Amino acid sequence: MPTDSMIAVTGEVERVTGFEKGLPNASMERNGKIEQDMILDDQALVIRIKEKGLVIISGCSHAGIINTVFYAKAITGVDKIHAVLGGFHLSGPIFEPIIEKTITEFKEIKPEIITPMHCTGWEAIKRFSEKFSSSFVLNSVGTRIAL
Repeated sequence: MPTDSMIAVTGEVERVTGFEKGLPNASMERNGKIEQDMILDDQALVIRIKEKGLVIISGCSHAGIINTVFYAKAITGVDKIHAVLGGFHLSGPIFEPIIEKTITEFKEIKPEIITPMHCTGWEAIKRFSEKFSSSFVLNSVGTRIAL
């Protein structure tokens, strides 16, 4: 049974959505051979705030920000999402086609605070600001977010 407060690190994030495929052009060297890097060490910080729900702080969300949110819910047993902050990795021609699917999922998740950062990309940040005007927080140097 979940406690009133907790802090956890996700570890490897399960990939369950049909549209978040990771970083297809990432590679690594293993035993002298180049192979695809699925970036399985992608992870996020998850904080449960009493009576508010989960706060999810992602790095770059190479597993996908929706996969990250789903996994945070699965490992904590908490459904309510208070805030999602961090990189959503939605920039560039590989990822911009899934911006709308990501927004659709966030509409179902209903976080009270959405703060897309760095690798989210300008186009996705613009779309999030339009679709989530009451929960969107633009992040920049010195931004403070009260949780």
